[in-house]
Amino acid sequence: MENDLMLRIEDLHVFYGGIHALKGINIEVPAGKIVALVGANGAGKSTTLRAVSGLVKARQGKIEFQGIDITRESAHHIVEMGLAMVPEGRRIFPNLTVWENLLLGSYTRRDKEKIKEDLDWVFRIFPRLKERVRQKGGTLSGGEQQMLAVARALMSRPHLLMMDEPSLGLAPLLVKEIFNIIREINQNGTTILLIEQNAKAALQIAHYAYVLETGSVVLEGRGKELLENEKVRKAYLGEE
Repeated sequence: MENDLMLRIEDLHVFYGGIHALKGINIEVPAGKIVALVGANGAGKSTTLRAVSGLVKARQGKIEFQGIDITRESAHHIVEMGLAMVPEGRRIFPNLTVWENLLLGSYTRRDKEKIKEDLDWVFRIFPRLKERVRQKGGTLSGGEQQMLAVARALMSRPHLLMMDEPSLGLAPLLVKEIFNIIREINQNGTTILLIEQNAKAALQIAHYAYVLETGSVVLEGRGKELLENEKVRKAYLGEE
């Protein structure tokens, strides 16, 4: 993998009480790439993102973001450093309008002129949000709420965007749309770390991917290579 790393996770161990959730994983996310984490429920994918974003603390190991050790940093400082997360379940603010949700995404920023540029960019990627800009978040469809969650994260102008199950609960047509948008965001220069149970869709767009099982990395390789891997096909793509 390239030397120009956005994120490096080394020998990361995380516990929830007596449960050893991550067992010494090593993951690298090169700048400008899409890296996917795939695996069954309970494999440790979400825990990995929570550890990187400072929401759970590592018992052992190291997390480096753009060459800076963030293992012990607070969650709000990590956001200010340029790392944003789209959480599973969207977690938008239902009583606020689309516009207010988006502005909250930019709360760490002071560059008013650039914020306006980014709003224009977000509305170009998500024209449906522009149409619903005065609607409350809670009145949007599931797919639109997912778009709003992604757009809100983009408003912080992150160097690294982490996404937890962006296609969860969406109709197949919307899943395709969301993955096209993820690719477009990446082509605009944002590095992406993606967790996705829809392994096929994730591996099709990922430059590199890791397969997690019960808190350990059991396979890694280029996305297209893992799509062809017999073990991956049987375990995660439902193919014999």
